[in-house]
Amino acid sequence: MADTPNPKDPLLLKRIEETLDTIRPYLMADGGSVRLQDVTDDMVVELELLGACGTCPMSMMTLRAGIEQAIKRAVPEVTRVEAVASAQIA
Repeated sequence: MADTPNPKDPLLLKRIEETLDTIRPYLMADGGSVRLQDVTDDMVVELELLGACGTCPMSMMTLRAGIEQAIKRAVPEVTRVEAVASAQIA
């Protein structure tokens, strides 16, 4: 049986954050950014879109063609990247 990746592994989370750090300057140049919210048990990275990224009509294309591809190249254990709503207290 193959080893199942641990979504809470600090080294895995560090690799994801390092990949996001390479992307953030481009997002910030357009007034946006992303925050890692979670990695699910089925290795889906959940990101919160911040600033202009939260309202940009191109954000889903950026997420799929840019962010998701970069993360999956750097961290092949990741199966998908999803945008999630911010965790705000109601």
